[in-house]
Amino acid sequence: MNQAELQKLVEEISLRYFHAPFKHEVKINNRMTTTGGRYFLKDHHIDINGHFLDKKYYADLVGIIKHELTHYHLHLAGRGYQHRNRDFKNLLAAVGGSRYTPDIGLRRRQNRNYIYECKNCHFQYPRVRKVNTKKYRCGKCGRRLTLIRKNK
Repeated sequence: MNQAELQKLVEEISLRYFHAPFKHEVKINNRMTTTGGRYFLKDHHIDINGHFLDKKYYADLVGIIKHELTHYHLHLAGRGYQHRNRDFKNLLAAVGGSRYTPDIGLRRRQNRNYIYECKNCHFQYPRVRKVNTKKYRCGKCGRRLTLIRKNK
C-alpha cells in the first residue's frame, strides 16, 4: 500500500465510521517500532507505522486508523481527545477502534549484560549497565552483591 492508497483508505474510514471528512494528510512512517500511529495536534496530520501496511495486518491497520481518527475528530470538535478522557473512550468503543497497538515483533529487547547475585539469599539481578557493588546491595536482605556473569 502506498501513500495515495492509505490516504484514500483513511478518508473512507472517516466517512463511514465518523460521518465526517478527513481533510488533512496521512504519512507513512517506517521508523516507528512501538506504536501503530500518531496524531499531530499542530497540523492535524496522522503518521501510520509502515510495518502495518502489509496485507496480513489489514485488520490491525483499520483499528489503528480508527484510533487515530478518534483523536483527530475529537480534537477538532473541541472535546476530550486524550486517552484518559471519557469522550475518547466512548467514541473509540463506538467505532470499534483498537485501544492498543498489537506487538508484531518490532520492539527492541535490551541485552542484560551483567548478572549480579546476592551472597546471602542468592537472588539474581540482571542489569544492562555495570553496578557499583560497593555502593548497592541486595534489596531483599541488604547483603553484598557479586558479579556472576558478564556478557560483554
